[in-house]
Amino acid sequence: MPQELFSFNPGNLSWFEAGMLICFAASWPAAIWKTYKSKNPGGKSILFALLVIIGYLCGGLHKILYKPDFIFWLYMLNGAMVATDLILVLHYRRRRAAAGTPPPPSATGRT
Repeated sequence: MPQELFSFNPGNLSWFEAGMLICFAASWPAAIWKTYKSKNPGGKSILFALLVIIGYLCGGLHKILYKPDFIFWLYMLNGAMVATDLILVLHYRRRRAAAGTPPPPSATGRT
């Protein structure tokens, strides 16, 4: 792994990219907390979460291969938080299915 991923060089960072990832990183804990507290996976799209995770992985790979810097870790942090929310959604959907509880209307995408 390139040494630049472990060093912090403020003059070499993409500050707008960092700002975007920090804003997203501030939002994901709220989504995780809401899923955890409500134990209701309704309204959460598995496909959307997977696409976001793939996007973060692609961003991280770009950092490793073409422009290694500390921002790599922001991509990985965001990806880990989305994966955590996805795991909670899958867990609560499985629990609802095992209990025979129908999914809430918002989980099916129908109104």
